[in-house]
Amino acid sequence: MFEKIQLYMIYLLGRFIKGDVEKDKKYLKILYKFIMKKECDFDSPKTYNEKLQYLKLYNRNPLYTKLVDKFEVKEYVKKIIGEEYIIPTLGVWDSFDEINFEELPEQFVLKCTHDSGGLVIVTDKSKFDKKKAKRKIEHCLKRNYFYNNREWPYKDIKPRIIAEKYMVDESGYELKDYKFFCFDGKAKSMFIATDRSADTETCFDFYDMDFNHLPFTNGHPNATKLINKPDKFEEMIKISELLSKDLIHARVDLYNINGKIYFGEITFFHWSGLVPFVPEEWDYKFGEWIQLPKEK
Repeated sequence: MFEKIQLYMIYLLGRFIKGDVEKDKKYLKILYKFIMKKECDFDSPKTYNEKLQYLKLYNRNPLYTKLVDKFEVKEYVKKIIGEEYIIPTLGVWDSFDEINFEELPEQFVLKCTHDSGGLVIVTDKSKFDKKKAKRKIEHCLKRNYFYNNREWPYKDIKPRIIAEKYMVDESGYELKDYKFFCFDGKAKSMFIATDRSADTETCFDFYDMDFNHLPFTNGHPNATKLINKPDKFEEMIKISELLSKDLIHARVDLYNINGKIYFGEITFFHWSGLVPFVPEEWDYKFGEWIQLPKEK
């Protein structure tokens, strides 16, 4: 509890330490040391987590803002791989009160376009708690996701709400995420997120591009059950590489629903570069794959 209070105080401090790259750097040094229990080397970063902090400061490509916007990115993806990979959009609004729920189907998903966490899954509209959903969504709409961890692409996104078609995979109750780590347009590793329910802890299992299980954890434990290689795994690799072409580093998230692949999102800062790899050697291994630009 005490650590949570300390972290909250650091986040409050971050509201005052802002304005330019050097102030963002000062803030990230404080945040990184508190969470990771060690200094971040901005002058000669070597680990994956250190390099993500560096990229937050010195790789501010305007395109990234569009790519992390959950609505705008769909047009980008459509142009590269086609509309058939896009989860259908049911509507997009500036405020919760604009949504006409009578026009939405019995099952749907609400998301905020500008952050992570503003998600409401509706599996039965007759049991939908609209007041609870409104509180959650309106809280997220007021939040600028940039400030806590300085993930620059989120700073200037217009906060909106998007509704998407409700999708479920062969399990019948969840959507497994297939998240590909791409470096200069080349997929090097990926992980599968499973057991994403309120009753169990989510599991992360990492693999190489030959679907060999990799011996480390990052944020969540490995699954206790065998995970089979998904159908069209090679196609997912190809898609992730097409979508990350010309990007220094990006994590491309995909869904595989009964053999049909759908785009999820593009993320530039996995865990915001603030979660350790166990063992730590994998932090260095992933770090080797990021080739930082010669000039800031």
